Amino acid sequence: MQKFLTWTLEQIRKDGSSMSWMEEKRFEWVPLCASMLKNLLDGHTFIVITDEDREWFCHYMLRAINTQNKNRPILPFISLQTLYPNLYQVKTKDDIELLENMLSQAFPSGYTFFYVGKNSDIKMQIPKRKDDSFMWIMDEHIQNSFYLLSNDDSLDIKLIQLFRLLDKSIDAVLFAEVTFENE
Repeated sequence: MQKFLTWTLEQIRKDGSSMSWMEEKRFEWVPLCASMLKNLLDGHTFIVITDEDREWFCHYMLRAINTQNKNRPILPFISLQTLYPNLYQVKTKDDIELLENMLSQAFPSGYTFFYVGKNSDIKMQIPKRKDDSFMWIMDEHIQNSFYLLSNDDSLDIKLIQLFRLLDKSIDAVLFAEVTFENE
């Protein structure tokens, strides 16, 4: 079994120069990803939320995470928009608390938000309230989130590359190829 940080670096390098941007960002990525993966192993459901500009990513990810060619169990990832079609109506703290109450009842084993988008989007207020949210934030450094630039010409490619790395990381954890000790 290999340390997750070492394994991550090997995976980044396997993808060649197109993924070289992640080499130095791996120190930011590994603790966040490790925490997310621990939640997955603990039985959490992942509730995916994106800002409007990244809605395509939500659809892409949800289709790709559980394709039939994966030799693993079906993973509990779902779009918040699917769970709650009136998401656009959530605007206040009370609205968010009602939503959280519903999610706690629906997912008694726990849930983790997976947010991709700008901090300025109103939907960001939902995962921001939960300490274990897995967040890829555009244009702003926020504690416990992965930072990206929305004006990066390669942003869409980077999002897909991050998803691929996450997907490989899930396999590595499920098949006991990595350990999180001393990460």
